[in-house]
Amino acid sequence: MSFFKFSKSASLAALLALSAFPAFADEQHFPLQSYRVGPYASGGTGFFGGFIDYLNLLNDRDGGVNGVKLTWSEGETQYEVERGLEVYERLKSAPGIAAWNPLSVGIAYAMLDRVAEDRTPLVTLNHGRTDTTDGRVFPYVFPLLLNPYSESSGIVNYIAERAGGHDKLKDLKIAVLYHGSPYGRETIPIYELLAEKYGFELSQIEVAHPGNEQQAQWQTIRRQRPDFVVLRGWGVMNPVALTTAQRTGFPADRIIGNVWSNSEEDVLPAGEAAKGYTAIVSVSAGTEAPVIQEVTEKVYGAGKGNLADKARIGSVYHNLGVVNGILNTEALRIAQERFGKRTLTGDEVRWGFEHLQLSPERVKELGAEGLFHSINVTWDNHEGEGLVAFQQWDGAKWNRISDWIAPDWALLRPIIEASSEAYAAEQGLKLRTAEDVDKVATD
Repeated sequence: MSFFKFSKSASLAALLALSAFPAFADEQHFPLQSYRVGPYASGGTGFFGGFIDYLNLLNDRDGGVNGVKLTWSEGETQYEVERGLEVYERLKSAPGIAAWNPLSVGIAYAMLDRVAEDRTPLVTLNHGRTDTTDGRVFPYVFPLLLNPYSESSGIVNYIAERAGGHDKLKDLKIAVLYHGSPYGRETIPIYELLAEKYGFELSQIEVAHPGNEQQAQWQTIRRQRPDFVVLRGWGVMNPVALTTAQRTGFPADRIIGNVWSNSEEDVLPAGEAAKGYTAIVSVSAGTEAPVIQEVTEKVYGAGKGNLADKARIGSVYHNLGVVNGILNTEALRIAQERFGKRTLTGDEVRWGFEHLQLSPERVKELGAEGLFHSINVTWDNHEGEGLVAFQQWDGAKWNRISDWIAPDWALLRPIIEASSEAYAAEQGLKLRTAEDVDKVATD
């Protein structure tokens, strides 16, 4: 099979770009738009470190995936859209690209048209544009595990549990404190819809990037006296929120963090102010899972670990990166069963993601029991059920305090489809059908 096609007019620049990446038929490549410096470096170093650690584990333990070696290259983005796109254009000529994993809402939004044109999957784990869940319109985008609307519904369902039932929500005031970015604003309409459905009083308050100053916002919260505050933060915004809440007298156990406000890096800088704080998770913290123990023994034991600080092994971001590695490589494994145990094209990997169905039993076989529940991606549902749990910080570690909770899919799916269909109409896109899934380009 030929991995690249060039016309006679192919530019010298394109050929030189390709020459930087030696082509091997037995390698699958992950170009990483990482961020190891800047205000969000704690998330980037943990996530990309965990991802690379898992790829190293598979290479050393199994020889890759069915004999196909896993490779990667990195480009620093500092979490900035312009840098992320520059890295995309610079690295997209690498042979055998499996998928993109930017872990950035802004970069992911900017890549939507590019990955569709280049026929390469874009994984937006726990984030991204919600309507990309609809594979009828977005065949190459995968908001795996959790999209922003599922997250919001899961948080409200958890608050309902604490209140004694959904009927009790009508007696509550809920404030959402959100990051002033496309990521932070993504859930404004869904919280309005959930407030309308359940009757709770809602206020939504923006915090300017990066979130170092929040005194005015917490004074507003103090005046409003909500029963719960949902913290939809990122990076430095989270510990600042917790310490400012303590100064204004708002209890930490009434603050519920979203999926980007649930890490050790969010609570440790806040000290005692974080004790009792609760946050949503799709991937749990801790080193108990066999796969994390294996990474510790075989990868770090061999001096190949990607984290500079081994104490971060088993942290939320590191475990999230490991799970992201599992999801990416299992999609490869599934696709290889159909297309052959060789380097796959992006379109073939897309097919693998659209058949990424890992039961709790398979998760256990992978050594990840307790890290995440399961995933059931289909051609038209690119998230995979949106199950979440909740953890609480005791001052030293996270403890899970809930079972796995499902979002309100009956409410969410029609909204997602209306949005994706509007996008398709604007872009002149034809809705895919089940028959379109198997139309796979192999070169």
